[in-house]
Amino acid sequence: MLIDTHVHLDFKHFDKDRGEVIQRALDAGVERMVNIGCDVRTSDASVVLAHEYDCIFATVGIHPHDSDQWGDDVANKFIVQAKDEKMVAIGEIGLDYYHMRKPEEVQKKAFAGQLALAREVSLPVVVHIRDAARDAYDILVESGLERVILHCFNEDLEFAEKCWAKGWITGFGGPVTYPNNERLREVVEMAPSKQFVLETDCPFLPPQAHRGQRNEPAYVKEVLEEVEKIRGERMEVVYPF
Repeated sequence: MLIDTHVHLDFKHFDKDRGEVIQRALDAGVERMVNIGCDVRTSDASVVLAHEYDCIFATVGIHPHDSDQWGDDVANKFIVQAKDEKMVAIGEIGLDYYHMRKPEEVQKKAFAGQLALAREVSLPVVVHIRDAARDAYDILVESGLERVILHCFNEDLEFAEKCWAKGWITGFGGPVTYPNNERLREVVEMAPSKQFVLETDCPFLPPQAHRGQRNEPAYVKEVLEEVEKIRGERMEVVYPF
């Protein structure tokens, strides 16, 4: 089963042809897509979209860029939404010190709070980390969560091995196809067979053949082909949710 574990099909980039994009993915053999919430609005939209299409599942979460949205009202809202039959994870949550659109302590509070919520509702987490590997790792370890998907993994092999040792899963997307990305290809090559998933992060990060264009779920097949080339084997697709 070919699955795109990280899409943003509710974004405005798909307003004119969302149905066609989803059909192209199905035609390419993508059987499931997980639409990721990253603030209150997109989390609501993910749930709606998941009920419009059988092939789409949803997450709810507050991205570090919008971590000031996190609070008791949002937590209670997510607890209710987590009971939905199409809900598969809490995310996209985490830390982003590269853009630092919200203060570090605000990001940490929202991250830790959502990890606690994920434990309460017994759902995995989809984690965004950028220039914050040490803090994110420590907070994840403290949470005690075992079902962790590290979205768009872009750290080195040493950090990857620490994460795999915890049983966490690394997500690989379009960047594995980019020239001169040997560090990531090394991680892909060494990843345990049951501890990585494929994603597009559409409309962002398209594979090399589509650079400068809108990414879409059908292109996850190209990610699969590159991963199989790097590993020299046919890939058994993992669905972590």
